[in-house]
Amino acid sequence: MKEQFYSFIVGLQNTITSALEAVDGKATFHQDEWHREEGGGGFSRIIQEGNVFEKGGVSISAVHGDLPAAMQTYFKVEDCNFYATGLSLVLHPENPMVPTVHANFRYFEMYDATGKMVDSWFGGGLDLTPYYLFEEDARHFHQVCKEVCDRHEIADYALFKKKCDAYFHNPHREEARGIGGLFYDYCKASEQFSMEDWFAFQTDMASHFLDAYVPIVEKRKDLPYTAEQRNWQEIRRGRYVEFNLVHDKGTLFGLKTNGRIESILMSLPPHVQWVYDHHPETGSEEEKLLRVLQNPVDWV
Repeated sequence: MKEQFYSFIVGLQNTITSALEAVDGKATFHQDEWHREEGGGGFSRIIQEGNVFEKGGVSISAVHGDLPAAMQTYFKVEDCNFYATGLSLVLHPENPMVPTVHANFRYFEMYDATGKMVDSWFGGGLDLTPYYLFEEDARHFHQVCKEVCDRHEIADYALFKKKCDAYFHNPHREEARGIGGLFYDYCKASEQFSMEDWFAFQTDMASHFLDAYVPIVEKRKDLPYTAEQRNWQEIRRGRYVEFNLVHDKGTLFGLKTNGRIESILMSLPPHVQWVYDHHPETGSEEEKLLRVLQNPVDWV
């Protein structure tokens, strides 16, 4: 399974980066190959200062070795080795009318001291973080997610959507990071479903990321915007950074397993603000977004 899934994400990285370069029309992805001393490595592809994307990354990795003590405590295991592979992407557009997007599709195996695999699971998801709310864009993004889930008996759109709203949430701000999407983790074989069933769903959802996001980008990338709207985008990016550095499990796992720092923190935007006690104007589009972030919506 690990070879099969890694082969899939190698092809997916090529597909996604080629499509995004075509959308941007100016910037191209720069690739860094990196190696982890304890075992494994990856390929990080970064796009910057484009016509559309101010900064973005589409990275794949496959790392393995002894599970660090902190992660053994987290998983409640002892003397374990692990293998983890996946694709992770984050895109921060220049235009505040275009939403930031994040996606991650991963596979994990755990082994006992003799090398026997004792556990394996899939996880992942995708979520949208707009700065200005276009409800038709939110409906489109969620509709693509739901259509993929509906093709697989193993997948539950309503449950995965609810988990996404709960996970991508800044409790210290009492607001969501964005308008959600899907989130699922620890997806294992059961009496009813096999790992091949999960693989089929995982690869189907990952293969439809571009269908969920690119039409929104094409529709919004040439819209005019003001300096004040750009300012709001940078303030909202601050909340994005807060989530990634305080609450995100992927960031924690990367740091605890001695991952490559530049690849782990590729999700951070290049320009961001923290304005003291900032509140949007009553009745504004900015306040409209905040109301939705404080009260998740069922988009489809």
